[in-house]
Amino acid sequence: MKYETLAAVDLGSNSFHLQIGRVVDEQIYLLDSFREPVRLGGGLTRERRIDRSTQLRALEALRRFGERLRGFPRGAVRAVGTNALRVAKNADQFLVEAGNVLGHPIEVIFGREEARLIYVGVAHTLPPSQERRLVVDIGGGSTECIIGTGLDPELTESITMGCVSYSLQYFPEGRLEKSSFKKAELAAANELQWIVKSFRRTGWRQAVGSSGTARAIAAILQENGWAEHGITPWGLKKLRSAFVEAGDVANLGIPGLREDRGAILPGGIAIMSAVMDEFGIDHIEVSEGALRQGVLYDLLGRVAHHDMREATVTQFARRYHVDAAQAERVAALAAKLFAEMAPAPNDGDMLMLRWASTLHEIGISIAHAAYHKHSAYIISQADMPGFSQMEQARLSRLILAHRGKLSKLEGLSARSPDWPIIYALRLAALLYLSRQDVELPHIGCRPTESGLQLSMSRQWLDEHPLTEAALDGEANEWRSLGMKLDLRPSG
Repeated sequence: MKYETLAAVDLGSNSFHLQIGRVVDEQIYLLDSFREPVRLGGGLTRERRIDRSTQLRALEALRRFGERLRGFPRGAVRAVGTNALRVAKNADQFLVEAGNVLGHPIEVIFGREEARLIYVGVAHTLPPSQERRLVVDIGGGSTECIIGTGLDPELTESITMGCVSYSLQYFPEGRLEKSSFKKAELAAANELQWIVKSFRRTGWRQAVGSSGTARAIAAILQENGWAEHGITPWGLKKLRSAFVEAGDVANLGIPGLREDRGAILPGGIAIMSAVMDEFGIDHIEVSEGALRQGVLYDLLGRVAHHDMREATVTQFARRYHVDAAQAERVAALAAKLFAEMAPAPNDGDMLMLRWASTLHEIGISIAHAAYHKHSAYIISQADMPGFSQMEQARLSRLILAHRGKLSKLEGLSARSPDWPIIYALRLAALLYLSRQDVELPHIGCRPTESGLQLSMSRQWLDEHPLTEAALDGEANEWRSLGMKLDLRPSG
């Protein structure tokens, strides 16, 4: 389905952003943009839980966003959470409440997926170029570094250090001391060590900074005549000296410094200094593009059938030497069975079923024994561009469930939309155990209050006793969960 207007919500560790754009051909033109300085990362306790006062502040911001998004179709909105929600132990509880307030589900994305989306957002706001670019995005809780060409990222990394976390750790109570900057810069340099070599080896012609930290630093440098444009090491040195001279955040009166930025900028300055020093950068341009623009363009790709997740599934199937013919057999039958169970299936469920069917055997490349466990592990642990944490976890669960004992699913809610998918995938894999183009009879498949009723030709079952025995075993598995797979021979 095509939408004239799309919206992206970015639940960052420092600020929440809502951006709404109008779609014209393959471009997005900004209509509205909203920012709320929630400081979600600042509300993380030592036990890595978001405190309630911060949660309430976040919910109030999302309530305002939700008012603006009222009437938007679900497929036209994508909301993503970043580092603070990646590390918070009570993120799941908060996300349920937050999604209800916003009116749209919120996905938490992995660090490298955040990096990919940042690059996409930045690339769409810069002039076209075939030269490699390095993009650095210092957020509230993490820093993303990406090298790419044109619209395509090539090298993506995410490091758990950000302006909010570093400001809290190294500049407690707003004290601005030279030794604190030194410690913060050294810590950031140590974090960067494991990526510097590969990034320098890949190389780039232009360095670009994105998001609030880079824009805030560049604005101050220009306002004070410490740089004509962008960010330079000399300009950063002057800025750091001005902060040390002030001695305390409360005393900062630097032209160009926004009041809401002062408390978190020291950590950002230290990280930016370390990035420029370790990468040997003498100038960073600043882009208006950021994660939210990347989310919008990625969403545009999904609705225009250029879904990055499809490309990732195809790449995984190739990388792990999937038997394409077998995957297609299972996918086609599973889709047919699922359609009979759910006459008006959700698009997202259909996609999950197809992707699970395509990738269910990737673990065979490790070992045939218990290959479904290997498959599920690969999916749960690998970088999968385009997928959120929740999508990846769900795909892993479906693949794990496609064979073997069902007791591993005892914690899955009886009302979960995954059950029809699991029924369809398990039956399709079972009926094609021979890995051949078997001529199957008509299969009737309908849900019942306690499970599923399956009808198949009595003659066909008599001619395929191994399959009938396997179906009886499958019925026993479902019975062990208190659910039914009722096989009714016909004719």
